[in-house]
Amino acid sequence: MSLKVGDPAPDFALPDQHGKVHRLSDYRGRYVVVYFYPKDFTPGCTREARAFNEALDALAAEGAVVLGISADDVERHRKFAEKLGLRFPLLADPEKKVIQAYGAWGTKNLYGKKVEGTMRYTFVLDPEGRILKIIKRAKPEEHMEKALAAIQEAKGGA
Repeated sequence: MSLKVGDPAPDFALPDQHGKVHRLSDYRGRYVVVYFYPKDFTPGCTREARAFNEALDALAAEGAVVLGISADDVERHRKFAEKLGLRFPLLADPEKKVIQAYGAWGTKNLYGKKVEGTMRYTFVLDPEGRILKIIKRAKPEEHMEKALAAIQEAKGGA
């Protein structure tokens, strides 16, 4: 079963780059941008993380938080976050349970070769924990813009 707009987002509890556990339910009452990405230190994922980091203040002004999730472990996330100066949590899901719960695991093309991996999907959640928008097939640096626009639209702004 795949998730769609209006569905309740699957709850989770995952450690961030410092080992602190984040539960989706802890963020009730706020907009949450959950973005899934393939791997730390790759070009596309680096561009995407930088774009979210640069937009953090604009997202916070809209009452939103950002959570990045990949199958990388806590230590790799720590190094990636430190290298880029990231100011938001990167959550480790090495068992891919949350990635799969959100339907962000599948077959994709990588340099013309079919491989299994984490899809670059972003879920924008409303303050009640329901899916407001699902962003797929966008350039890494565009996910943040689309997430911000979805929140602003939901709030009746521009």
